[in-house]
Amino acid sequence: MIQENQVIINEAKIHWLEAGDRSQPDVLFLHGMKFSARTWSELGTLDFFGSRGFHAVAVDLPGFGKSEDFPLEKDNILLILMDRLGLRQPVVVAPSFSGGYCLPVVAEHPSRLRGFVAVGSTNIPDYADRLNGNALPTLAIWGSNDEIVPVENADLLCTSMTNIRKVVLKDAGHPCYMTRTDDFHRELLTFFRSVS
Repeated sequence: MIQENQVIINEAKIHWLEAGDRSQPDVLFLHGMKFSARTWSELGTLDFFGSRGFHAVAVDLPGFGKSEDFPLEKDNILLILMDRLGLRQPVVVAPSFSGGYCLPVVAEHPSRLRGFVAVGSTNIPDYADRLNGNALPTLAIWGSNDEIVPVENADLLCTSMTNIRKVVLKDAGHPCYMTRTDDFHRELLTFFRSVS
């Protein structure tokens, strides 16, 4: 069953959803520019992982969905959210523009994460040098027809990081999880289990 929650950060209400037992490994789903935490509920993602031994959390980033905005640099927001939501070394799933929130943590504080899933993530060229030699377990998953963030960005991530696997979902666009949901869930489940 999915629970709806909110927490106050910097006087702003931050909205998040969760499924599964809080004692199980944490997996945190961020979202793309046109989506929200609700997307992961509607796709069945939270129920899927919550029923398979994970504590699945989806958060509305500040200023999106039901979350209010607050003035903080993107570099700091993910760590603050993790602390306030009580997440212990989560695997973070970062689609599209949410890469800008996750990549600073991957680059500077990889020990705070159990793993990183880049889903057509933006900002990779900006962090390629800072990620050089980074051994955080990573899954790069892209749609073959992604016209917004080309799959070459996944290749760049693979060149920089040392413990990474790339998956390209055939005939899927930028939000590959929308059209290839079952395949997406299957790939994530394999990755989550490998790092938990």
